[in-house]
Amino acid sequence: MKDGFIKVGVVTPDLKVADTDFNGNEIIKWTKKLANQGVKLIVFPELCITGYTCNDLFLQDALLEGAEKTLLRIVEETEELDSVIVVGLPMTHNDRLYNVAAVIKSGEVLGLVPKSHIPGYSEFYESRHFAKGNEEVVTKKLGTVKQGSEELDEDDSEQWVDFGTKQLFVCENLKGFVLGVEICEDLWMPAPPSSYHAMAGATVIANLSASDETTGKSEYRKELVKGQSARTISAYLYADAGEGESTTDLVFTGADFIVENGIVLAESKRFENGAIISEIDLQKLANERRRMTTYPVMADPEEKGGYVIQEFFFNDISKTTLTRQFEKTPFVPTAKGKRESRCDEILNIQAAGLKKRLAHTNCKTAVIGLSGGLDSTLALLVTVRAFDSLNIPREQIISVTMPCFGTTNRTYDNAVNLAKELGTTLKEVPIEDAVKLHFEHIEHDINVHDITYENGQARERTQILMDIANEKNGMVIGTGDMSELALGWATYNGDHMSMYGVNCSVPKTLVRFLVQYYADTCGNENLTAVLYDVLDTPVSPELLPPKDGEIAQKTEDIVGPYELHDFFLYYMMRFGFMPSKIYRMAEYTFAGDYDKETIYQWLTTFYRRFFGQQFKRSCLPDGPKVGSVALSPRGDWRMPSDACVTLWMKDLEHVKEQF
Repeated sequence: MKDGFIKVGVVTPDLKVADTDFNGNEIIKWTKKLANQGVKLIVFPELCITGYTCNDLFLQDALLEGAEKTLLRIVEETEELDSVIVVGLPMTHNDRLYNVAAVIKSGEVLGLVPKSHIPGYSEFYESRHFAKGNEEVVTKKLGTVKQGSEELDEDDSEQWVDFGTKQLFVCENLKGFVLGVEICEDLWMPAPPSSYHAMAGATVIANLSASDETTGKSEYRKELVKGQSARTISAYLYADAGEGESTTDLVFTGADFIVENGIVLAESKRFENGAIISEIDLQKLANERRRMTTYPVMADPEEKGGYVIQEFFFNDISKTTLTRQFEKTPFVPTAKGKRESRCDEILNIQAAGLKKRLAHTNCKTAVIGLSGGLDSTLALLVTVRAFDSLNIPREQIISVTMPCFGTTNRTYDNAVNLAKELGTTLKEVPIEDAVKLHFEHIEHDINVHDITYENGQARERTQILMDIANEKNGMVIGTGDMSELALGWATYNGDHMSMYGVNCSVPKTLVRFLVQYYADTCGNENLTAVLYDVLDTPVSPELLPPKDGEIAQKTEDIVGPYELHDFFLYYMMRFGFMPSKIYRMAEYTFAGDYDKETIYQWLTTFYRRFFGQQFKRSCLPDGPKVGSVALSPRGDWRMPSDACVTLWMKDLEHVKEQF
């Protein structure tokens, strides 16, 4: 359970209505199977020991005594397992009948949680049998029911158990594992019990459910589970009744879910009984709650909310084997339809930000340095969209190409064709002579291709753009993206500077999809052809002379693959994970693409550059935020320019020791 990961499972077992022995055997079988796979929390459906559809049989002593006897047998036969088990059954207390979830660990019932909201509408008749669960926790004695004329032994099987909804189950040796329980209808209420559980500290919610299937209900139920998980910033385990329940009037399909902060990690196939397993990330949930300062938390749940804390231990808290998926490109949706919708939305956000700045300054001219690369292409596409929305002629967008030592025919031609196809004004300003003269003035040897050689070109280009903007009463549109800003891959007071940076919160992996989306939807075959050639061009600042006419300087050969850096950036910025955890996730996610040494190398590069280059981010131009991660010093990221990377590098050194 290293790095906060814990393996959990949800089971819809085979079931026979009112056959508690059969149902108990199935519960025990599945519990042992999942426990042997390292699953630490196993959740079963509502009333799974008897079946949900027993109706008036719930009023029969034989069923109730059989249910409690089976519960005690489950407790006994799972005593050696290192898993928390949550099962449902009917149970009497003070001459009332309750729909109850029993939480079991190491041969003990840790607590009994009754259902809070008892439906009695439409197809539901629970109020005919069950009483509303009490919030205040009281005690109930187990192990004294009668089976026929024979009373159960009142020795080791007898125990006093807390009974009530306000209980939290806390693992003492796994930080962040706090379990709260609710049952089916509780979730459908305006203020579900799980909301209060979460405010009292619960990070994991188990819902034992028996939700019958009707047309259209499936999607609504799924969204309900996702929404509650997101609102409570919790892992939500939803166990639904399935095949085996009586079909007299209803059909149950076993719609099981494991959801983490609104994201579905695992989902069952409806109409099939079985189990789903995944790993939830307790650190991620804790970090998200800590980040959201508006998240309501009870300072002392025992005093403030009346909650009773049930403590337990896991015997084995070793490293959890990962099976869940982490997206290789966390900034880019995998599904094509969702990705296209996201791209359109982002282009609109970028254009809307620029539109406001243009309107506010009464600016009618935009100046863009067009290199023929991805970033400047996206900046131009956004600017065109903003000008169109303001009804300003595209001719007033000045696309400036500034060829120099490293410019290739391919990128030059793409820049020229792009400007023409979009109807902007193309202006060519060769800078080779100006840069040579500058080198003479500062006595720099032009044959020495060092950082001065490179940055001299970048600053000359920025000077030209700024001066053209002054001349035309215009605004220089920045082209740099968020990945470059994270790595400091920009020339200070060169391409680092502009009057409005439309790409400032767009990571490099997303830039490519935005340009591709525009290419696929623009309806201009010539423009599409140009954009696709831009997409096929290696990412490069083109500051070193070409080799045989081809680009000699490939950015990813120098700073590393952007797909790795964007992965690192997302999990560092969004959740504050340790470098060792990010490394572990990257090694698992990119297995087969990069070996562990390569991932370690570029992760080390990422942290060194990120900390060393903050001074460039501390004075960024304005630009629109488009996603959940941004580096603006006025918004999401406020970091001292002189912060030390020592602690992060020490953590990475521990990773290297394990090679």
